[in-house]
Amino acid sequence: MKTIQILGSGCPKCKTLHANTEAAAKALGLDCKIEKITDMKEIAKSGIMMTPGLVVDGVVKSSGRVLSPDEIKKLIS
Repeated sequence: MKTIQILGSGCPKCKTLHANTEAAAKALGLDCKIEKITDMKEIAKSGIMMTPGLVVDGVVKSSGRVLSPDEIKKLIS
């Protein structure tokens, strides 16, 4: 099972990335756990300087952008 994390303060961009990630995972039929990380200390530990961030199994895949569901599918499949 993959662990996907959305890192951000909870702003509209972060919420959109979370929704797009859920849509991508559902479209792929992926067995995954999607977590929201809002603690700025935890976000800083990941090395992300601009939110929102997308982390898959501990690897930063994107930061500072709201990815489309299609872009996310490529990163999580």
